[in-house]
Amino acid sequence: MGKTDKWSWPSAIIGAATATAAAALVLGRPKNPTFRLVSIKPTSLVLDKHVVHLDLILTVHVTNPNVVPIQYSSSSMSIFYQGSLLGTARVDEGAQAAASCQFLKLPARLDADRLGRHLNRFVADVAKREMEIDAVVDLGGVAKVLWWGRKRFKVHVDSHLTVDPVFLDVLGQENRSDLVLFGA
Repeated sequence: MGKTDKWSWPSAIIGAATATAAAALVLGRPKNPTFRLVSIKPTSLVLDKHVVHLDLILTVHVTNPNVVPIQYSSSSMSIFYQGSLLGTARVDEGAQAAASCQFLKLPARLDADRLGRHLNRFVADVAKREMEIDAVVDLGGVAKVLWWGRKRFKVHVDSHLTVDPVFLDVLGQENRSDLVLFGA
């Protein structure tokens, strides 16, 4: 008649460990974080001898979709208008929990003199109340990855933004981030 299979604890433990490892690899695969500019708030207009600066606070919504928390180093975001560097925003070092969202407040300074190089285009953008800006930042840090220890990473973010230059409203945006993991 029927043959009885012999069941053993070692086989069950090996099977459970294999299933757990496979699930950890699938679920633990690094995912790109997402970034979205929420608001632009002017804080001051600095009139120096020969230079005019506009200081801003950029509020950015950041999502870490990964199953591990991260720590990142300080960095500087470059802001471009018509291909020319317009200013920078400071990203202070920090941390973010696994599978979480947070808002970052980034102090930024735009150089009005650099905007003057594209005065005709800027006046046209103000008239139509739509201005296109690009921003680029590289963030580096470490993530504690289960039994593999600490892994260094770099995230490169490219953003293309459309803003209202009069009221500084965010009208549209396309953000792309690329995550790269390095050895320990």
